[in-house]
Amino acid sequence: MADVFFSLFPYRQRQCGAEAVSPQKRSSGWAPFPSSFIVPSHLSMARPRSVRCTPMRSKFSSSFPRIYAFSSNDIKVGSNIEVDGAPWRVLEFLHVKPGKGAAFVRTKVRNYLTGNTVEKTFRAGSTILEANIAKETKQFTYKDGAQYVFMDLILEHATLKSRHDAYDSMYTSQTTFEEFRLTEADVGDKKKWLKEGMDCNLLFWNGRVIDFELPIIVKLTVVDVDPGLKGDTVQGGSKPATLDTGAVVNVPLFVSMGEEILVDTRTGQYTSRA
Repeated sequence: MADVFFSLFPYRQRQCGAEAVSPQKRSSGWAPFPSSFIVPSHLSMARPRSVRCTPMRSKFSSSFPRIYAFSSNDIKVGSNIEVDGAPWRVLEFLHVKPGKGAAFVRTKVRNYLTGNTVEKTFRAGSTILEANIAKETKQFTYKDGAQYVFMDLILEHATLKSRHDAYDSMYTSQTTFEEFRLTEADVGDKKKWLKEGMDCNLLFWNGRVIDFELPIIVKLTVVDVDPGLKGDTVQGGSKPATLDTGAVVNVPLFVSMGEEILVDTRTGQYTSRA
């Protein structure tokens, strides 16, 4: 065992002060290690192996639901809050500090579940629960009657044995096809920008889909528009154009039928040619 130890860690031999001794002392077992030992051939090519350390996860990490809370002073447009057991999205807010009385925050919020928009007031500095809303990317695949079908496309990877075991790290992809269906009421006016094959963000609350987000910029095709006139320029006027999703937007006079354009889904306005 000593020979193996010093063959792997030769500097320890010098620190231990090993030196050559007479054959008599060596045979008697007095000399611990000779100075002229030879590293075995099967150990001379040995390579140190890397060790991957994975931090331990607490057994209580998934035992209790996470609770999100923040102050009413942190409210901003787009915040997701939970009031009376329902998720709400903040559309507008205003910090008010009256001459008499305590300051408060006036908000305009929309209920994710019902779609109703109401005004709510919160005392400044009060604690508000933040709605635990998860966002996942799904692809709109097709429309089934009055339902819009979104599909889950997930790439999973698996790592095989280590390189030290004569295998390279390999990755395999797996696609799942779990479907999520939204009704006409769920989609609302967003349907005029929705196109098959488009990636959208679905919002989940308590395991159910409560809303979805379109890409900010979408590429659509002009299917009906008045023909452009000679001399039309970017600085000219505009004209209505019908897109392949049925939406109608104002486009510059030089845009022709069959062209692809970019539209901002937040404002519904033309931005540029694709």
